[in-house]
Amino acid sequence: MAPKLDLYRVFCEVAKCRSFSRAARELYMTQPAVSQAVMNLERELGVRLFTRTSKGVTLTNDGHLLFEHVNSAINLIHLGENKLLGSRDLKTGEMKVGVGDTISKYFLLPYLEIFRSQYPNVKLNIINRTTTELCALVKSGEIDIAVCNFPIKEDGLETRECIEIHDIFVCGGKYISRFQKPARLEEIADMPLILLERKSNSRLYVEKYMLSQGIRVTPEIELGSHDLLLEFASFNFGVACVVEEFSQEYLRTSRLFRIELAHEIPPRSIGFCYLKSVPLSPAAQKLVEVVSDEQRPG
Repeated sequence: MAPKLDLYRVFCEVAKCRSFSRAARELYMTQPAVSQAVMNLERELGVRLFTRTSKGVTLTNDGHLLFEHVNSAINLIHLGENKLLGSRDLKTGEMKVGVGDTISKYFLLPYLEIFRSQYPNVKLNIINRTTTELCALVKSGEIDIAVCNFPIKEDGLETRECIEIHDIFVCGGKYISRFQKPARLEEIADMPLILLERKSNSRLYVEKYMLSQGIRVTPEIELGSHDLLLEFASFNFGVACVVEEFSQEYLRTSRLFRIELAHEIPPRSIGFCYLKSVPLSPAAQKLVEVVSDEQRPG
């Protein structure tokens, strides 16, 4: 198996680089040696893995199927090696944390500062993605731990809730006079809505709840970040759905006004997400402990 593992390592590098010559440079090998390794693997498996072109190489259908699994396996091996290197006293090592922009800014950063002050020699590698993308990265072993919007229903993943959050509707001064009494969701749906892009877990949660109430929403504006939702609403482009806990500055200064609802959207949460089958690295475990300790009353 060990010799074949070397072949798989070469195969993955060629797939990522889309070039034998670039892969050879990354692996500190000669190009003929890389080409021979791929040919040996193709011969052993009895399939063609790459299509050769004048511009480089591309994966065949069989190649794509193999890469999906082999790349995840190699990432998990690297993850295990890094955990060994960074164990014991956390004087060395690296921790890869996945988190979205909004959660990073409004929740995680203070805890990362505390972690870094306690373990300055642990390199922090922060990857910003959507919740769906972060779950995939955790499952493939490309990151140690993620901080995501819940709910998450993914086989093989463990979740640990950190804080409860509330989705609310807000607007600027132009629209708030229309809401003199608690608004029904039907009234909100008739307004020019400003929502996050559809791939966002936050957007999906709110849409699913409104659909459960028989209300389908069609946003007038779709944006890629929570901060942009706040800004567009404050400039009176419409009614935005935002997280109350991440909007306090706008609400406190009356740049935005919360719209009271007749029936509020049920709260959800954000928290940690990691592999069930693989123990957390010492660094990731310490990060979880830092967050838990700081949130503990008193």
